[in-house]
Amino acid sequence: MDSLTQIVLGASVGELTLGKKAGNKALLYGAIAGTIPDLDVFFGKLTDTITAIEWHRGFSHSIVFSLIMAPLLGVLVNKIEKRLNLGWKPWANLFFWGLFTHPLLDAFTTWGTQLFWPLDWRVAFNSIFVVDPLYTIPFLLCLILVLFLKRTSKRRRQINHFGLILSSTYLLVTLVLKQIALSKFEQALEDQNISYTKISTRPSPLNTILWNANVDTEDNYLIADYSFFDTKPITFKAYEKRRAQSEDLVFKTNIKRLITISEGWYIIEKKDENWYFNDLRFGLIPRKDKSPMFVFSYLLEDENGEIKATEVTKTRGDAKFLLSSLWIRFKGN
Repeated sequence: MDSLTQIVLGASVGELTLGKKAGNKALLYGAIAGTIPDLDVFFGKLTDTITAIEWHRGFSHSIVFSLIMAPLLGVLVNKIEKRLNLGWKPWANLFFWGLFTHPLLDAFTTWGTQLFWPLDWRVAFNSIFVVDPLYTIPFLLCLILVLFLKRTSKRRRQINHFGLILSSTYLLVTLVLKQIALSKFEQALEDQNISYTKISTRPSPLNTILWNANVDTEDNYLIADYSFFDTKPITFKAYEKRRAQSEDLVFKTNIKRLITISEGWYIIEKKDENWYFNDLRFGLIPRKDKSPMFVFSYLLEDENGEIKATEVTKTRGDAKFLLSSLWIRFKGN
């Protein structure tokens, strides 16, 4: 999830674990704990694109990381806040839950987390977009109210509990909405006599009303969307896999790494004499000229026999058109 959401969750968990004894400092250190796992992004900038992708939401988002860092941070903060005389264990408990709930929340997104690192298994429920106002805003409002109440206030604890329960309930609701959307896609495939091997669904940006689906068939990937406000049948658009065209590339080490990252949802295509690797898991970005643009696309360049990948940047204009298109599609087909 986005940084603000993780800060809110971390602060709320800090209040839950130590707010009665440490007051707003529990919120502060909880917010810090909720931010720490995403520092892997900064380490990723020190290496190449593919390695950075592999690192993201890896070790720092694991149970192992939480278990290692919690006591270390607990000892450190106990020295900083020695006037509170709480000992290191309560602080370690705060940091463990602040660190651990971060990847738990991220597990509901499409990218997922390597929660059980070093096992090479990414947990991804694909039920919430990385930015979702319905999750964050009510939670944030509850946290703001908590800030202005005394640490011993019963009302303070009640409001914080309400924020946690409300946000957690919303996460569970997204799983239900995902199943409903999945059933709609599956029914549409059956009605249209389309044979397929697997299907992947996820919410579109900023909401859980409009859903996207990737469908794997023999020669093509089918991409479709469905809004709960739709009145017309779901339509699927085909994108050729073009495996034969790129068969010489798939044996390259870095291409194999990208294929693993994409979990097999990929298209390698040649445009204007350049090769591109498209990760289909995150769908398409609508463009004014109607040309397809995948959310994550990488320019492939050969450097001394080794493939280098560079992410294709999106423009502010792409973002504006995406938001306007989403709003129109959100309201139904």
